[in-house]
Amino acid sequence: MKITIIYDNEVYKKGLKSNWGFSCLVEIENTPRILFDTGTSGSILLDNMRKLVINPESIGEVFISHAHLDHTGGLSDFLKVNKNVKIYIPISFSSLSKAKEVISVSAPLKIHKNVFSTGELKGIEQSMVVKTEKGLVVIAGCSHPGVGNILKAASQFGKVYALIGGLHGFKEFSLLKDLDLVCATHCTQFKSEIKNLYPQKYIEGGAGKVIQL
Repeated sequence: MKITIIYDNEVYKKGLKSNWGFSCLVEIENTPRILFDTGTSGSILLDNMRKLVINPESIGEVFISHAHLDHTGGLSDFLKVNKNVKIYIPISFSSLSKAKEVISVSAPLKIHKNVFSTGELKGIEQSMVVKTEKGLVVIAGCSHPGVGNILKAASQFGKVYALIGGLHGFKEFSLLKDLDLVCATHCTQFKSEIKNLYPQKYIEGGAGKVIQL
């Protein structure tokens, strides 16, 4: 699988724009391209896509982690150029009238053969789980339900291999010891601490970063 960070608080690839928020493109063999979250600004989202040579119309699905603006702000502009996507939203998020098909997620859900939702956790957020040959890759928006709760929910699908996304004020660093890869993005407050503790498994994020797994 391939994950391309499109929107983040920091820039990895020169020429892209950074901004508060998060979005990434998830590409998995024999699966529709999935846009995970949409950042805050639609213009920045679409501009970064253009510079990364990502055609919005090539995306088949959108996965929204939670309803906060820094993860949904770009959605309306995205739907103006691609309204034929299927959108997965946590059940606490109000329905989207402009979308072709909206699926509200409450419980754990199998989306595709190797793609799952943890279900909405703590009444606010869902995370994406992708099964790979190396193990599970968990993609989180802000980890509002807590990293421990997210990893526990994901583990019902197998052994977690990697954690990618925003971790907010997460400090329970020992929860990462059994993972093989960590890419802390967006709202993560203690990136340097995680990197210092786990230098061999830590990957820098930023808009334009491509992670091949």
